[in-house]
Amino acid sequence: MAGQSRKWMILVATIWIQAFTGTNFDFSAYSSQLKSVLGISQVQLNYLAVASDLGKVFGWSSGLALMYFPLWTVLFSAAFMGLFGYGMQWLVIRNVISLPYILVFILCLLAGCSICWFNTVCFVLCIQNFPSNRALALSLTVSFNGVSAALYTLAANAIDSSSNEVYLLLNSLFPLITSIVALVPILRQPTLDPLPPDGVRRDSVVFLILYSLAILNGIYLLLFGSNTNDTTVAHLRFAGAIFLLVLPLCIPGIVFARQWFHHAINSSFQIPEGSAFMLVEVDDLELHKELLSRDTSNNNGDGDFTWNDSTLVLKSIDDDEIDIDRKGKFCEGVVGRDKLAMLGEEHTAWLLVRRLDFWLYFLAYFCGGTIGLVYSNNLGQIAQSLGQDSSTTSLVTVYSSFSFFGRLLSAAPDFIRTKVYFARTAWLTIALLPTPLAFFLLAASGDKVGLYMATGLLGLSSGFIFAAAVSITSELFGPNSVSVNHNILITNIPIGSLIYGFLAAVVYDANARSGNMVSSDSIVCMGKDCYFLTFVWWGCLAIIGLGSSMLLFLRTKHAYDQFEKKRALTQVD
Repeated sequence: MAGQSRKWMILVATIWIQAFTGTNFDFSAYSSQLKSVLGISQVQLNYLAVASDLGKVFGWSSGLALMYFPLWTVLFSAAFMGLFGYGMQWLVIRNVISLPYILVFILCLLAGCSICWFNTVCFVLCIQNFPSNRALALSLTVSFNGVSAALYTLAANAIDSSSNEVYLLLNSLFPLITSIVALVPILRQPTLDPLPPDGVRRDSVVFLILYSLAILNGIYLLLFGSNTNDTTVAHLRFAGAIFLLVLPLCIPGIVFARQWFHHAINSSFQIPEGSAFMLVEVDDLELHKELLSRDTSNNNGDGDFTWNDSTLVLKSIDDDEIDIDRKGKFCEGVVGRDKLAMLGEEHTAWLLVRRLDFWLYFLAYFCGGTIGLVYSNNLGQIAQSLGQDSSTTSLVTVYSSFSFFGRLLSAAPDFIRTKVYFARTAWLTIALLPTPLAFFLLAASGDKVGLYMATGLLGLSSGFIFAAAVSITSELFGPNSVSVNHNILITNIPIGSLIYGFLAAVVYDANARSGNMVSSDSIVCMGKDCYFLTFVWWGCLAIIGLGSSMLLFLRTKHAYDQFEKKRALTQVD
């Protein structure tokens, strides 16, 4: 029982780590000042944002470190990387020291790498302590990574609301402080006893309570995350946010009283047995593969499936639909050719990059969530160009809060699974819908209301994609290969950050030089035209991502349907 109690304390500690280590999301809060101090162009500023995202390329190094060092050393290595990376930038922006541009670029790269190391530590903690509900634990903790910018805005307001450079100081110190606070429960990781038959179900009730508290946290940050000139009010708002983060510590008491919760609450909320964030559990995938293998072996060579490169692929579902040589229909060929026949089949990296489904998934992410992230990096200059420079921190809070809600919503399909079932790739398509709408709204309006609405939509959409991506990768390409395959997938983030940010920067600088405005320190563009063409291009690219996700859904729908049918049959038996 004590072990069950301590695992919840570790989960809360993981939530704290994630909540204060999403430091890349507040880049737009101080980017304009950093640009002015360094005297660089918008293109050069974009390269600094790319450097932070490039840290994801080196995320594999944290896994390598965990093979040879204790988990707590990896945690503090990440904290000291952030301390040095952001701390030196703070000294630069304060004009205490002067560094060449290339060194500032390396500092941004180091700071971005620290975020990946923190994420790896959190993933390992969730997997080790919640083997039965690891996906729910991962979804919850990753969601709090989206509120970092809002929390830092509250902290900055409480310290000095007139200075944006304080964000860099907080970025360097808060992760280290949080790591120290989280050290005690991490060092006291329990040896967990096997859960009783109804243990997973009871844990799901506790997760339901935690998700409710998380929603409350997000609403609080959305309502009270804006700037205020009253120091007392700013301190109270920040204290309220900290209280909501500490509140889940009551969970150990809930664990000891879980029998009461089982009768009082679980009877009202019908959570499916074995519920988890992923629509597909690893055990279910193994059962599904076993059943599908039986069907294949009993098919006497005339069935629908064939083995190719150690992967079961669909040969023909319906000869009248898939036989493109007979029909000559290109669309049917794209939808039916070499598509997945079942979920959870392990894919090596070489096999992964040969899959059309992977590249459709890559393109959907590249033209969806990644564009939303690049938008958040440019939010400071976007607000400045529209004459809303004073609203930058509020916009950062809006993006952060809605990103948080989007991450939480990514777990909703599981809670409504028994009533409304869609393939995970269908939810991805739905989540991408707001992205092109938001960019076309920005291009059409150019006012404050449109800016806030679009920022909220983009935060909601990208947050869902970021949180759901791990599960989609696991379902489509195998749970045991997810660590490698997902790192391959997210290489689209630094690539997109470079391409999209460069496009925006070139348009921005061109409009500034055409006469909109040029300051003595750095190039500053004012007016709707500064980002109009960028928003149109981003909107068109988002439509391509939407189409790619729709095609991915059509190609994987059969595999999801087959899994659901097999699962239903096993439950009946």
